[in-house]
Amino acid sequence: MTTSPRTPILHAGDRLTRDEFERRYAAMPDLKKAELIEGVVYMGSAVRYDRHGRPERLLSLWLGVYEFATPGIGGVGNCTVRLDLDNEPQPDLLLRIPETAGGTSRVGTDGYLEGPPELVVEVAASSVSYDLNQKLHAYRRNGVQEYLVHRVDDGEVDWFVLERGTYARMQPHRDGLLKSRAFPGLWLDVDALLRGDLLALRSAVERGVACAEHAAFVTRLRGSP
Repeated sequence: MTTSPRTPILHAGDRLTRDEFERRYAAMPDLKKAELIEGVVYMGSAVRYDRHGRPERLLSLWLGVYEFATPGIGGVGNCTVRLDLDNEPQPDLLLRIPETAGGTSRVGTDGYLEGPPELVVEVAASSVSYDLNQKLHAYRRNGVQEYLVHRVDDGEVDWFVLERGTYARMQPHRDGLLKSRAFPGLWLDVDALLRGDLLALRSAVERGVACAEHAAFVTRLRGSP
């Protein structure tokens, strides 16, 4: 009787193809987060309440308010994304436009997201170095339109917008808010995020979704098959 060879364990720093990364990841069901970035495996560390858990929750609720007012878009957290053969990240949060409405990502036959979502959000504490380097380059090269990084330890938010193949840091509008281009009406009050003020975060989005651009965007989504 022959036995099949044991699948090797996934280790941080391994250099793997995407297929091999997925094979090893699938063989470790208790592993909560691993990513393939530029062909290298990165693995998540323990998550602290104030340095990751709470900021991610606030951003998730912020996106949820927008998603509730914008039927047709898709928002998820910790979803594996097949960007290309060397990159399979698992962003903290993302927002996507359906392919039928002009979006650039799709749900594959096996349920994985394939291609670049329009907005990726990462909460960066211990991961800030590769979130702003290797990941940033992978997202840019694959056409992720907007990339938001909340640098918790620095008390900063970087919102990058893809312009002619490169990322430019979004500047606040005159009212002090950061405003998405890919998702009209998705407005972020950075100060409210930093002080953990959920009501103010919601208020900014509610003002955003009352604008004419958001109404036109919803009409476009509703007109898709």
